[in-house]
Amino acid sequence: MVAQSEKRLQVLEEKFEYQDNTIDALNDVIIDQQNQITKLEERLNRLESMLLNIQPEAAIPGGEEPPPPHY
Repeated sequence: MVAQSEKRLQVLEEKFEYQDNTIDALNDVIIDQQNQITKLEERLNRLESMLLNIQPEAAIPGGEEPPPPHY
């Protein structure tokens, strides 16, 4: 009976260790993804600023566009 309890305890400890390692790995992935998101947001902000410097009228989303030449 003791051997069976020890075996069950060992199995539980192994599962716990596996889950702990999995959580650590997933946490690392989340940290990497957040870093990528932050960098992409910074790049997007720089691109928006560059675009506004090149085309100031682009600052008005949904602004009036002139009608096509055939009107």
